[in-house]
Amino acid sequence: MATDDHQEIWDEFRSLVNMTPSELEKWLDSEESKEVGQKGESGGESVGHKSGHAIVEIKHTKKADLTDDQWAHMQKVIGYIKRHSKQKPKGDIKDTNWRYSLMNWGHDPLKD
Repeated sequence: MATDDHQEIWDEFRSLVNMTPSELEKWLDSEESKEVGQKGESGGESVGHKSGHAIVEIKHTKKADLTDDQWAHMQKVIGYIKRHSKQKPKGDIKDTNWRYSLMNWGHDPLKD
């Protein structure tokens, strides 16, 4: 991946992931966080919930120390947030699975 690509990914990730590591960690510990999202074949932790943990790790890592897997995950997060944001339900979104799912991916739409 080219350095220019990294800068673009970095900027977009930092723009879209609007929860701090501590906010995200607190959220991931909540029951609401654990109840939403697509579960793997064996059940257990959802894809988004796992992603949230990876995002916390990324946010605690210096840019120069990010691995190729972390850069790839950042791209995945950007794509998910963009796609899922377009599916916003009508009405109050505060207590919706839509919002909770986005929060698992580090984006709280109420902070926009």
